[in-house]
Amino acid sequence: MERYELSDCDKRLIEIALRVLKENFDDGIYNHTVGCVVLCKNGNIYKGVNCDGIHGSCAEYITIGTAISAGERDFDTIVAAHDRHLNYVIPPCGNCRQMLYEYCPDIKVIVNDENGNLIKVKAKDLLPFA
Repeated sequence: MERYELSDCDKRLIEIALRVLKENFDDGIYNHTVGCVVLCKNGNIYKGVNCDGIHGSCAEYITIGTAISAGERDFDTIVAAHDRHLNYVIPPCGNCRQMLYEYCPDIKVIVNDENGNLIKVKAKDLLPFA
């Protein structure tokens, strides 16, 4: 698995994900508990939050869907965040890993490695033997 170091731009993406969550967090209801940002290869940025409920949808799904709805198809980096997690970064769940693998297997995903350090890996490396 190839690992990529974080750039200043990646750190800014985490800040944006935390800000979108802060702007939409609904304390006590907990429908919006994760913020997400995707950077497209053309430099455009799209934001989203999870929409919890009986079926719910993860922030990664909402964010990728927003970008696709705007006509985007070439993605560079994605990150999901919450202010109470290690380095603020939340790794994608299994469903999100599958979605990222199918839509954009080469997108870089910001995650914490086994030592708690922030790194980027390709989505396809998060779902071996897909």
